[in-house]
Amino acid sequence: MKKTILLVAYASCVLLFASCQEAEKKETPAAATVTEPAKPDLTQIRSEIVAMENAWAAAQNAKDINALMAMYADNAVSMPDGEPMLNGKAAIQKKQEMDFAAPANFSSITFETLDVYAQGDVATEVGKTMYKDAAGKVTGSGKYIAVFEKQNGKYLCIREIYNKDSK
Repeated sequence: MKKTILLVAYASCVLLFASCQEAEKKETPAAATVTEPAKPDLTQIRSEIVAMENAWAAAQNAKDINALMAMYADNAVSMPDGEPMLNGKAAIQKKQEMDFAAPANFSSITFETLDVYAQGDVATEVGKTMYKDAAGKVTGSGKYIAVFEKQNGKYLCIREIYNKDSK
């Protein structure tokens, strides 16, 4: 009788141990199928952002409000130097129209992309602004950070902050 009880207890322990081992085996393949997201092609993204900044400068230099506003998302937020935050494309457009109507302290503006970071459809750019006189001499500078989101295959500005350097 004691041998039968011991045999049943032993068999139960073996079955319990074997069932735990099988559960571990089932979980292992599922964990192995997890894949990391593809790394963004920063060279390609950087070239897209640089091309956009060149178009941005051309629009500002030509005071082309339509071309400039086409580069903003509808829900964009702008944080200009020494001014309140602007929420939405309409508020940004109003400020740009006022800036275009006012006399400029420079003849042209250019941008230099320093760094680009990206993840998924969002890219962040760190850059430098140069203000030039009619002869092309740099008369002032500034810096900015812009965040872009790819919408319908095209990057649009969703956030920007910029300010001028002190002289």
